[in-house]
Amino acid sequence: MHIEPGVVEGAKLFLSYATAVAGLGLTAKLARDAVRENGGVAALALRSLLTTALVFGFFEVLPHHPVGVSEVHLILGSTLLLMFGAGATAIGLAAGLLIQGLFFAPFDLPQYGMNVTTLLVPLWGIHELARRIIPARTAYVDTSYKQALALSTAYQGGIVAWVAFWAFYGHGFSAENLASVGSFGLAYMSVVLVEPLIDLGVLAAAKSLTRYSQGPLFNVRLHQPA
Repeated sequence: MHIEPGVVEGAKLFLSYATAVAGLGLTAKLARDAVRENGGVAALALRSLLTTALVFGFFEVLPHHPVGVSEVHLILGSTLLLMFGAGATAIGLAAGLLIQGLFFAPFDLPQYGMNVTTLLVPLWGIHELARRIIPARTAYVDTSYKQALALSTAYQGGIVAWVAFWAFYGHGFSAENLASVGSFGLAYMSVVLVEPLIDLGVLAAAKSLTRYSQGPLFNVRLHQPA
């Protein structure tokens, strides 16, 4: 979902800086909660290093294609959330995106505020959604297809909504811009067909490899009900 250069320019970029600060504030809150509930500072640091490496790999290694106003990526936000928790996932998304921009895609740095907002705010949304649709008595390894689909749909839908906002904010509602946003939205929502299956596959592997998928590298809720 890397927003293309030129979509938002000039003074309009200041709004992206403000939303990025808000997104990073949410990250700080999620990180604080993770320290309290999910193993302490050292455990959060380990998980964050792992999620940062994974996010960077998702951006650089997995297939990604420019479509309309942005790029279609397989980010696996709901997978990371279930496996590593919201705090570590938020840090990994922000840090992985920044590392990619600094060392591999400097032309994306002016769009960092928009891109990080687009990743972090939907993540916070599905974190709250997971609290509501996955019962406290259910460990994440027992997540159902319906629950995984709901999380993935909400995350991808949030990304599409934010990309559309930035596109319309930058260039208005011209027919060309509407078509560009529409083509991106259709392409990106196709990820919803794949991500829940990946979620369930990864969770099934974690369940069958319980001996290796417990400890500070993983979300406590992965195997333990709340």
